[in-house]
Amino acid sequence: MPGPLLAVDLPSMLYRAFYALPDSIKGADGNPVNALLGAANLILQEVGEHDPRAVVLCMGPDAAAYRVDLYPAYHAARPEMPEGLVGQWADAPRFFGAFGWTMAVHDSLEADDLLGSYARVESKAGGSTLLMTGDRDMFQCASDAVTVLYVSTGKKIAHVTPAEVERRYGVRPDQVPDFIALRGDPSDGLPGAKGVGEKTAAGLLRKHDSLEGVLEAAIREPRPALRTALLGSADELRAFREIATLQDAKVGRPRNKRTDWKSAATAARERGMNRLAERLDPAKG
Repeated sequence: MPGPLLAVDLPSMLYRAFYALPDSIKGADGNPVNALLGAANLILQEVGEHDPRAVVLCMGPDAAAYRVDLYPAYHAARPEMPEGLVGQWADAPRFFGAFGWTMAVHDSLEADDLLGSYARVESKAGGSTLLMTGDRDMFQCASDAVTVLYVSTGKKIAHVTPAEVERRYGVRPDQVPDFIALRGDPSDGLPGAKGVGEKTAAGLLRKHDSLEGVLEAAIREPRPALRTALLGSADELRAFREIATLQDAKVGRPRNKRTDWKSAATAARERGMNRLAERLDPAKG
């Protein structure tokens, strides 16, 4: 039996690695390689544990234009890319391509959309998928065939299943976009409904099933402040839900492809990652 497809949110891994490791980790040219090294180690850990049939690394714009059109403040507060990450970001396709891993880059949709699209095609073909990300928006993809490998700073990678989504949020995976719309998402610049936190959002969705159900029932909401918040921001909340909902990037199912350890070792050595190269080199076990 072939292993699962491993789809990776590469921007998320690069940023996490950049801030987790010191930028004093440099290559022979004197430029930082901490993000590339850290991301490689994170991904290799999951490759070793799960033996995936293929690895797909997903990249795209930080903010899809249609999401900004829906809500101009979407991602607006995010800082510019750190100077030390710029060169590593540009080198990422070449570096990780040497591992034999597929690079999937979309010019208008975000990495999240690509991850969700690969999960859909893999599930449709009867396979299973692991989605490696630091973005909880991806919890909407959890299913019997899809597990989210949630990477959070300083913690062990969490395996998020549908049951884990319900334990954390009190909602089903398919309700996650509605939940985000109501509760908001500070990391994306989405404020949600005024005064609505996680518990209230989950309670409303358990009672009314969807954002539309919540809005239809809002006129009968006995809490005046909540009723006003829902009725006064209905169109905005619908926009937030659309922003949080993953789009279909119309990808094909990747073919089986093993990691190229020899080529990966060479790529690591070229960038001064000698300890990683030693681990990867098949000639040295």
